[in-house]
Amino acid sequence: MDLDLQDLNLAESRGGAGPIRPDPDAPGSNLRHRVFETVRSAGQISRIDLAKQLKVSPASITTLVSELLDLGLLQENSDTSRSTTRGRPPVALSVQPDAGYVVGIKLSRFQHTALLVDAAGQPLAEASLPCLPRRRSLDQVLTETAEVLDMLLRKADLARGDIACIGLGLPGIVDHASGQMVWSPLLTCRAKPLRRIAEDAFGVPVAVDNDANLVTLAELWFGKGRAMADFAVVTVEEGVGMGLVINHRLYRGAGSLGMELGHTKVQLDGALCQCGQRGCLEAYIADYALVREASTALDPASTEVAASDVMLQQLYEQAKAGNEAARVIFRRAGRFLALGLANVVNLFDPPLIILAGARMQYHYLYADEVMREMQGLALNRQTAPQQVETHAWGDLMWAHGAAALALSEIADAMAEGR
Repeated sequence: MDLDLQDLNLAESRGGAGPIRPDPDAPGSNLRHRVFETVRSAGQISRIDLAKQLKVSPASITTLVSELLDLGLLQENSDTSRSTTRGRPPVALSVQPDAGYVVGIKLSRFQHTALLVDAAGQPLAEASLPCLPRRRSLDQVLTETAEVLDMLLRKADLARGDIACIGLGLPGIVDHASGQMVWSPLLTCRAKPLRRIAEDAFGVPVAVDNDANLVTLAELWFGKGRAMADFAVVTVEEGVGMGLVINHRLYRGAGSLGMELGHTKVQLDGALCQCGQRGCLEAYIADYALVREASTALDPASTEVAASDVMLQQLYEQAKAGNEAARVIFRRAGRFLALGLANVVNLFDPPLIILAGARMQYHYLYADEVMREMQGLALNRQTAPQQVETHAWGDLMWAHGAAALALSEIADAMAEGR
């Protein structure tokens, strides 16, 4: 298992942002949209290379590029990748950064994190707001969201009216297409039209999704997944989530409610999950599952009033120091994680699984055992073990994914000049 604690190899994103699709005939968008997205993905590209990549005549590219230049969505730059000794300097195309600004916000129990991104996908400002780790009303969460949003905009000297879209992600079950929040461990309420309520509160178009999809979008737009047609992301933090990319696109399921790996059942009538059901995978490996077991390995006096994040850190330190009870807790969680990953392999057979989330800092306590058990439970993996990478990014990376959600939401409108 490879370990990369850097922030999503963001150096790679300086050459562009968005999925790199080798197939010029990808369905789902018109040609002008594909021109715009291809330029953004490349970062900088000449008209000739753009025509070759999209397999379109240079004349057609010239017409479409002229329209996008007139709309203020593209700009011309000196092409530093080509050199010439005479005549007109070569020209490359890139996205006009101020063509539109979006904000990505990741909501969580301990901290809300916001990121401002320009139309080219480059980050401009960030902000965070610490929170009390408890469930709260939707009104309270929206008040906190407004606070971190305005904090971010003050840093960038922008107003809400300057923002084209806000991408909003939170843990739980979220119907992206309808904008409905079905359930979240962050909230005391269920079944709320989150997108509509947020748009009314902020006066800005909003796109909503669950936080596991945010990390997957971050990989797809800014990370190792940019050039991969298919891959899966599994997140382990307050809960357990999964995102799946098929043919360079995030797959959500028929009702936008799929990929809930954390709520697949691994033991009938098993441990109580925070969703209210029993035997869910996350009830054995998420933060609250480890905290539930921590009192068996730690001094009871030290756990009576300790916050959950403090207890997790204490459990981690005890395991590193050789406390057998603490190590057993991590090994047991690792076995259930191996079971979940094997199920992902057997169902989807992705060429790459990325494990993400702050809890990946604990992985080395049981990583080798997890990989061996996963391979043993997966079918036909003796000769070609599944590739698994671990990325222990913080909340800012989730906010990158929320910004990618917003960028993808407005891409059609931008390309059409709406």
